[in-house]
Amino acid sequence: MSPPPKRQFAPLQPGEIRSTNPRAERWLFFYIPMGFALFFLVGPFYWMLITALKPDSELYDGSKSPLYVAHPTLEHFRYLFEKTEFVTWTTNTMMVATLSTIIALVMGVPAGYALARLKFRGSEFIGTAIFVTYLVPSSLLFIPMVEVMAQLHLDDSIWALVVVYPTFLVPFVTWLMSGYFRTIPTELEDCARIDGMTRLGAMLFIAIPLARPGILSAGIFAFTLSWNEFIYALTLVTASSERTIPVGVIVQLTRADFYFWGPLMAGALLGSVPVAIVYSFFVDQYASGLTAGAVKG
Repeated sequence: MSPPPKRQFAPLQPGEIRSTNPRAERWLFFYIPMGFALFFLVGPFYWMLITALKPDSELYDGSKSPLYVAHPTLEHFRYLFEKTEFVTWTTNTMMVATLSTIIALVMGVPAGYALARLKFRGSEFIGTAIFVTYLVPSSLLFIPMVEVMAQLHLDDSIWALVVVYPTFLVPFVTWLMSGYFRTIPTELEDCARIDGMTRLGAMLFIAIPLARPGILSAGIFAFTLSWNEFIYALTLVTASSERTIPVGVIVQLTRADFYFWGPLMAGALLGSVPVAIVYSFFVDQYASGLTAGAVKG
């Protein structure tokens, strides 16, 4: 019987290290880090879910394990819908987030295109100033914003939020779309303009269709910021019927130092569902839009 043939290995390239145990490396560099990431990402949602499903007798009993539900119940969800205005808060939040996102995209996309394509004096300074505007914390701006909304007679109304939210959404959308438009070859628009198309037509029919992933990612980000915003919603709106989910849940389900943990976690869980659904449908386009806009420009 002839001896088995020796295994042939490809020659190593300069600087290349051959793996001696690929399976161990997969566990060490992929499965274990991914497990930790999933634990920290999914853990809060799991905690909200089991807290929302626990009855009060189990929720406030220190002898019960906090990691599972022995007798699940929906009483906290019923309390949320029957004793609070959660449906109204959800409607208000959806309206504010949708309108604010539309305004941010309508203003931010052309502004980003102008910064990416048009060359004029001070363009770089304007681009930097727009991004710095986005970085200004809302904790410094909500006091003058309250005065402005009072003068416009929009205080204590969700329309105040629709007006205020684009002030921090438009700068980010502009900055993101400016970077994304720079990834699109200018030759495509130049050819269209040679054929007689105007600059506006080239933007509407050439650049914007090619920038759909970037526009989608900017829209998702703007929608998420609007949905989760708290400081402006807390200071500009006081009527319960005009509140959004982040403010309504906190204000109505807390009493001084006492928290209604069951309904509170139920409201937080249901409030995060729409955003999770949006991300699940558009996660690929969102990632590609963010990476393209961040690498170039």
